[in-house]
Amino acid sequence: MIIATDIRYSRAERTLYVTFEDGASVSLPAEYLRVESPSAEVQGHGPGQRVTVAGRRHVGIMEIEPVGNYAVRLIFDDLHDSGLFTWAYLLELGQQFERRWASYEAELTAKGLSRDP
Repeated sequence: MIIATDIRYSRAERTLYVTFEDGASVSLPAEYLRVESPSAEVQGHGPGQRVTVAGRRHVGIMEIEPVGNYAVRLIFDDLHDSGLFTWAYLLELGQQFERRWASYEAELTAKGLSRDP
């Protein structure tokens, strides 16, 4: 089981920092967390239903709410709050940042969308 031992948010950097029990740590930009939210609003309800979220370059995190011992609910300043970010998902996002971010930027370009609001 993956367990986070420290979670901090830098408003100035708009970055979430998470440290895990095994010593691993990740830094996750708020924009990245917002566009990769595990919520049904972003991921859809089945295969092929994922939504490309555009216009979130300046999004921040207003609140971090613990959910049991396994996750947090992030409340973004665009009022998105329906995704539960498990420790395992946060670690996965950190480990796959470069690949996922490149894919996200390619999706935006292919759809004629922008990171800007």
